[in-house]
Amino acid sequence: MLQKHYQGFLETPSLWQGNSIKNLEQLETSQPSQKIDIQIDNNLRLGKYVERLVSFELSQQKDITILAENIQIQKDKLTLGELDCLLLKGGQPIHLEIIYKFYLYDPSVGTTDIEHFIGPNRKDSLIQKLTKLKDKQLPLLYSDACKPHLENLNLKAETITQQVYFKAQLFLPFASQNIELQSLNNDCVYGFYLNSEQLDEFKDCKFYIPTKKDWLVMPHPNVDWINFSQFSEITQDYVTQKYSTLFWLKLKNGNTKKAFLVWW
Repeated sequence: MLQKHYQGFLETPSLWQGNSIKNLEQLETSQPSQKIDIQIDNNLRLGKYVERLVSFELSQQKDITILAENIQIQKDKLTLGELDCLLLKGGQPIHLEIIYKFYLYDPSVGTTDIEHFIGPNRKDSLIQKLTKLKDKQLPLLYSDACKPHLENLNLKAETITQQVYFKAQLFLPFASQNIELQSLNNDCVYGFYLNSEQLDEFKDCKFYIPTKKDWLVMPHPNVDWINFSQFSEITQDYVTQKYSTLFWLKLKNGNTKKAFLVWW
């Protein structure tokens, strides 16, 4: 499955182009090899797993040299945070933060595209993540606690460019899937989300609940599909536990779609 995960990651577009969002500059990469030939610990949580995929992709870029990864910044034995990656691109040192997220569009939250996108379980949001990047993660580079790490690499903070590698899959409300995003990349829209009541419209369809790592993958027909009643029974517990899950949907005409079933 690693190959499918890598493929899915590569095919996921950046959430915006250039530095159009909060002046956060997206890293640009050239088309890497589509084949991955390393081992990755499958027990890693999805965020760390994606970091390994990015590390492999960057290692395939002719003009990029990775200097250090997952640098823990500590002060008095207290961890202040972590720098995801320090690299050289064409000789220019770059501090790179890596983000891969799944966000759902809730028009009742905020007033802009960016503010409307929240996590599937309503515990986080795109605006919170962007604020954390701007106010906490990126400034860490300039902290006194970071200096020794930079000195070990013969780097100075003032010569380092900061960029992000922010990819995301976005999901629109089932009842209004024709929303055109104004500030974010519309190519990041992967599907829709619905609740248990709306699910009744798909009684004649087949369902599949992928593992969290397989959330990266585009739906394909070669899985063990289950029927509506089986899916409803399994997901009843999810709703009770306030857990939103991603699922694949196979329509009667054979087309497949990606969607979230939400508890809210």
